[in-house]
Amino acid sequence: MIVKTDKLGTPIFTAVDLVNMIYSGHAAKVHLVQCEDTSDVQRFNAVAKERYTSGLQVYSSSTTTMVEFDNACQSEWFMPDEYLKIDIYDHLVGLCSNQNEINRLTSELEEYQSRNMINILRYMIFLVDFMRENEIVWGVGRGSSVSSYVLFLIGVHKIHSIQYGLDFHEFMR
Repeated sequence: MIVKTDKLGTPIFTAVDLVNMIYSGHAAKVHLVQCEDTSDVQRFNAVAKERYTSGLQVYSSSTTTMVEFDNACQSEWFMPDEYLKIDIYDHLVGLCSNQNEINRLTSELEEYQSRNMINILRYMIFLVDFMRENEIVWGVGRGSSVSSYVLFLIGVHKIHSIQYGLDFHEFMR
């Protein structure tokens, strides 16, 4: 099935796509979609709720802001309560070994905060902790994300961006 997406990257499904998802067993994996609130979507939700206990959150990209979309997606993340309460600065400043690193941490966190991305950092801490506890291997890092010292401290990648003189603005574009 080829799925179109809107400007936010959310799938746009047709009525046929929705029916195919029910019969293929994939309906339980889809929660937030862009489609018209039609009788087809209402029937899909009735069947999905009957079979999987959840239906679709329907939205229209023309009336949904990026912040509303992000909040809707983040509301579906599983993250233990203790991670929701983490003070990111306090958690990471203890991992810094000198004032230069603390300054870089502070600058980057200001950028993350201005983009309303602090919860994403909390989630990344949860994911890295989960992978470590379950001995799941992940990569050393790739792309512009390795320029973020914050992500290095969290453990998302293993590239010490300060040591290599990488500008975190490359990642924050």
